[in-house]
Amino acid sequence: MIEFKNSKGIFQQIGDNICDRILSGSLAVGDKVPSVREQAATLGVNHNTIMRTYSELQRDEIITNKRGIGYFVAKEAPSMIREKRRAEFFELSLPEIIKQVELLEIKKSDVTELLNKLNDNENK
Repeated sequence: MIEFKNSKGIFQQIGDNICDRILSGSLAVGDKVPSVREQAATLGVNHNTIMRTYSELQRDEIITNKRGIGYFVAKEAPSMIREKRRAEFFELSLPEIIKQVELLEIKKSDVTELLNKLNDNENK
């Protein structure tokens, strides 16, 4: 969902949405990405915004352009997205989480219990 009041630019939110769809499997490697016009109409944004999104995704090797046919999910897209998001998580999100854990005086045992639940889900 696009949130026009989000601190991220609209084109970035659209790109994040496409990346989420790739990671969830609703857009698989080799799948055709909605056309610029189709995406612009669906989201109610200017087609230039979609072009900027697609240009960024193409630069990041998430999608590829086949002239005259359209944009497609690149072979390495899922691993590229995960790698980038993991780096962002460790660089941006985790320090904020640690800060909140300290400020809220959350016990190590509370965090350990949560991590154990995550590991249990991973083993299923």
